[in-house]
Amino acid sequence: MPATVLEARALLLDMDGTLVNSDAVVERCWHRWALAQGLDPVAALKVVHGRQGYATMAALLPDRPMEQNYAENRIMLAEETADTDGVVPIGGAPAFMASIAGLPHALVTSADEALAQARMTAAALPMPETRVTAEMVAASKPDPEGFLKGAAELGFAPADCIVFEDSEAGIAAGRAAGMRVVGVGPRAAALSPDAHVEDLTRLRVEACADGSIRLHVEAV
Repeated sequence: MPATVLEARALLLDMDGTLVNSDAVVERCWHRWALAQGLDPVAALKVVHGRQGYATMAALLPDRPMEQNYAENRIMLAEETADTDGVVPIGGAPAFMASIAGLPHALVTSADEALAQARMTAAALPMPETRVTAEMVAASKPDPEGFLKGAAELGFAPADCIVFEDSEAGIAAGRAAGMRVVGVGPRAAALSPDAHVEDLTRLRVEACADGSIRLHVEAV
C-alpha cells in the first residue's frame, strides 16, 4: 500500500503516549489511587489516558465533590512529576522532533508545566517553545479548548492543523476542534484517526517551499 500523505500548516502534539512513553508511571500512581478509593485499578486505567487527573476522578467517582478531585489532582501531579522511572521517548520521537524543529508546532498536553518539563527532560526530548499545558485551559480533553488555543497561539486556523494523539479523549478533542488527527500507538488504532502509526518511526516530514508541511505516513 502507498503511504498516506497529509498536508498542514502546523502540528499540535500531545505528550504522553504520543511523544513520551510514561505508562509505567501513570499505572503506578493511578493503581495506588484506585485501590485507595476501592476501585478496580484495571478499569480505572482505561479512563485515565488523555484527561487531566481531576476529570478522570470525576468520571470514576461522579458523586464526589469537584473540590476534592481538584485537591487530589494536585497531589497526583506532584507524585507523577517526582516519578520519572521508566519514562522514555516513543519510538522515533527524537528524530521526529528534530525534523519539525523549524516548523510551526506546539505541545498540547493534559500535564501541567512542571510535569511536562519533567517528562520531556526524562525522555531527552526538546520542549516546544509554544505549548498549552493544564494550567492554561478551563476544560480537559475531550474538550477541544487546548487544541484550539494551540492553533491560535501559532496563528493558524484549526483546519490547517494536524493533531498527534494516542488516546480516545485526545482524538475526540482534536476532532471537536475541527482538525485532522494522526493516531499514535495501540490505543489509537481502534479510534479511526485520519491516519495511524504504531510509533513515530513510520512518519516522514517534508517542509514545502510554500510553508506548508507534508506528512508521509508509512503504510503498515
